[in-house]
Amino acid sequence: MTRGTALVRRPSDRLAEGLVTHIERSDVDVARARRQHEAYRAALAEAGWQVREVAPADKCPDSVFVEDTVVVCDDLAVLTRPGAPERRPEVAGTEKAVREAGLEVVRIEAPGTLDGGDVLQIGETVYVGRGGRTDEAGAAQLGAHLATRGRTVIPVPLRDVLHLKSAVTALPDGTLLALPELLDATALRRPVRAVDEEAGCHVVPLGGDLVLLAASAPRTAALVADLGFTPVVVDISEYEKLEGCVTCLSVLIPGA
Repeated sequence: MTRGTALVRRPSDRLAEGLVTHIERSDVDVARARRQHEAYRAALAEAGWQVREVAPADKCPDSVFVEDTVVVCDDLAVLTRPGAPERRPEVAGTEKAVREAGLEVVRIEAPGTLDGGDVLQIGETVYVGRGGRTDEAGAAQLGAHLATRGRTVIPVPLRDVLHLKSAVTALPDGTLLALPELLDATALRRPVRAVDEEAGCHVVPLGGDLVLLAASAPRTAALVADLGFTPVVVDISEYEKLEGCVTCLSVLIPGA
């Protein structure tokens, strides 16, 4: 059974030059990162997703983090306008991929900025992180676009963290996993289960009881299993050196 399409983008040769904002820069092993990306793609495929590659953007060091370039909601693709200007050329390749997938395409227009990593969708509620990459205008434009699909956008103030989904994500049943100190948890308007590993608040529901998470969060993997889900664990240590996590390496399009 195919659950849908998973968009991914191979890492650039310049990956090690990627942006870092809230952590110290450390050396990135690009060859190892490529092997980890292959294993990540394999995990998606094994979980039932048809993996489709977005055209490479080799001049853009951060282009592997394809989630930041688009927000997919039902049959609508909202092309973003990344908050880091050097990342904006990444969007063109993603636009081609979502058009080929048959999605309706709209976009965030200047001067608004929005990164896909700041968008967490749970049912008809869409949380949008307000930090260094997504501004009020970008969040408002997203709200207008997603209102056409019956969604309501709720802004969430962030603290010292790159994106909303660097601080909180949700299990398949809507349970939120978070590091509460990284955001204004009261804005989420629902209970939050705190985790004690940074990578533990980064999960991707893959369909059914499958939950993708990083090898750097073993205690959270055990928690996920205790809650009745099946952890799918991948090593993304080289991407974590660039503030990356399991969410930002793919865009899932269910049913496509």
